[in-house]
Amino acid sequence: MALEYIIHCDESETKGRHFSNFYGAAIVTSEHIDSVRKAIAAKKLELNLFGECKWSKITTTYRKKYIDLIDFFFDLIKDHKVKIRIMFTQNTRKARNLTKEQIKNQYAILYYLFIRHAFGLVHSPPLPGGVKVRVYLDDMPLSAAQFAMFRDHVVRLSKRSDFRARGIKFAAEDVVQVVSHDHDILQCLDVILGAMNFRLNDKHKDKPLGAKRRSARTVAKLKVYQHISKRIREIYPNFNIGITTGHQGDRSNRWHHRYRHWNFISNDRTVSSGGDGKKTETP
Repeated sequence: MALEYIIHCDESETKGRHFSNFYGAAIVTSEHIDSVRKAIAAKKLELNLFGECKWSKITTTYRKKYIDLIDFFFDLIKDHKVKIRIMFTQNTRKARNLTKEQIKNQYAILYYLFIRHAFGLVHSPPLPGGVKVRVYLDDMPLSAAQFAMFRDHVVRLSKRSDFRARGIKFAAEDVVQVVSHDHDILQCLDVILGAMNFRLNDKHKDKPLGAKRRSARTVAKLKVYQHISKRIREIYPNFNIGITTGHQGDRSNRWHHRYRHWNFISNDRTVSSGGDGKKTETP
């Protein structure tokens, strides 16, 4: 049976305080997908997490359970059974000269570019018979017609010369919307993506109106973020969550790396005050 790549995709805040358009994805090969699904389901059962796990549901009561679950998920990442990609845009760097159509379809366009580039699929090893890619997208805020157009663009990646050279194939029936409640991998991804949005947009500093201290829930979320950050830095010491992860002189690491961030920057852009001035790379 030919190898398959199963990509689970999620998105978060489209307009944040400092960073916007958060997209996340987890890729698992068909060799590991069943064992990964069973392992996460068993861990959730062990932790008595019977419902859907989401970043928004973290409280003081559930903080330790979420840390334990994400710890387990990062063990899978460490063992090369799951790879994670996170993409976002920085508000101080705005694309310019966009057409009305591009502005209208910005959400779908960014999602398409994320799928096309984030995992460095064109750097994956060529395999006899090629490889099929399945894309599971957490329910998208698109009309049926918009989703059909988006899916068509993803499927047409198969016709690009760089994708053909690696035998990478997308089929319309394999690009589908799903409900995250039914997919534990998406739930773990939601927690990681939510944590990055939380920290990059300084939500860890938020206080209830009129209060002098942060809420217990905010502190609990900060603890979960800090643990995620610790696990990332076990893979990549000194990891900077706000910039594009470098490829260490080898572009194929865009495929090989277990965890990467992409600060998406348009080639045609304006830079307003408040930029961090740090060099970034884009696929």
